[in-house]
Amino acid sequence: MAASRTRPTDSLPIDSPGRRRLPILLRQAWYGLNQAFRRRIAHLGITPDQFTVMRTLLEAGQITQSELTQQMSSDPNTVASLLERMERSGLLERQPHEKDRRARRLHLKGEGRRKYHKAREVAIALQTEMLGVLAEDEQEKFLGNLALVADACRAAADRSPRRGK
Repeated sequence: MAASRTRPTDSLPIDSPGRRRLPILLRQAWYGLNQAFRRRIAHLGITPDQFTVMRTLLEAGQITQSELTQQMSSDPNTVASLLERMERSGLLERQPHEKDRRARRLHLKGEGRRKYHKAREVAIALQTEMLGVLAEDEQEKFLGNLALVADACRAAADRSPRRGK
């Protein structure tokens, strides 16, 4: 450990225990944020993933399940299961697509909208709290840099071979 104190951490290998590591930090940030949000909206009877569906539908309009899957950066089976639970809970409905008989458009119902607006207030307060650890003039720069990293991660996934191929 003394060696890491005497030399700068950027001269250590990228996977050295003495350095900050991107996967670990992203996981810790996501997990902590997700748990805090989950606990703060539990009284509404929704989950963070359901909130993301609601937000995406309100921002994008009536989109299809496959469009939602893409916008949420999720897999089709996870989204299908999530939508089934939300439909049973009366938060959304699936309506026939006007041109594609196999597709369904997703529509947020009144109960879904009400719960979304309540959870949105919690989400804004939580984001403000989390970003508050940074100086105000650093917050937008941090989010911009995080967006660059997220885009790079997505591009790396797209370039990587799928299992069995």
